[in-house]
Amino acid sequence: MRGGDDSAAAVTPDLLLAAYRAGLFPMAESRDSDVLFWLDPRQRGIFPLDRFHISRSLARRMRRGGFTVTTDRAFAQVLDACADRPETWINAPIRALFLALHARGHAHSLEVRDNRDGALMGGVYGLAIGAAFFGESMFSARRDGSKIALAWLVHRLRAGGFRLFDTQFLTPHLASLGAIEVPRATYRALLRAALAQDADFNAVRHMPSAQDVMQDITQTS
Repeated sequence: MRGGDDSAAAVTPDLLLAAYRAGLFPMAESRDSDVLFWLDPRQRGIFPLDRFHISRSLARRMRRGGFTVTTDRAFAQVLDACADRPETWINAPIRALFLALHARGHAHSLEVRDNRDGALMGGVYGLAIGAAFFGESMFSARRDGSKIALAWLVHRLRAGGFRLFDTQFLTPHLASLGAIEVPRATYRALLRAALAQDADFNAVRHMPSAQDVMQDITQTS
């Protein structure tokens, strides 16, 4: 469902936070648009934090290593990599809003770098409010980059006490990793419960190994 349009200049970081708390999120028609519209889908994509699926091939890739995972080290770079595609809903106002929310400690990124050259091979960014994490976008510049990022992110959200991982929409890629769709009413109930609790995105002080991540996730998946 698409809500009303807003001039991007009228949308402030505080308004954006209020919208997410109400179950809405913004998009733009294109990178060049100066208008944002609000979405409240009838079916919402979520990642049950106890159902992330690590395939055998992904497990082998994780064990092989050769990459380094960090958080909040390159937020703008991850955001820009997510927008670096022929068609994107991430316009300049959305970019500016999320950079402002990152500066305030609400928006976070997780980066995966190739140890051979230090280049970003994948990443994901999103917004944390209470015990809800709203995944905005992800990218993969090299094979399995986004899958590795999601595995480490799920581990971090579980360790930090998060209760809801919102993916907005369900794609075949996300479904293959365990994401599902729920009706709007179910989503809003999950959102209310998550917003009533506290969580800490930075509860993990030392980046876990691949074995730690796989052990944590496979215990409940």
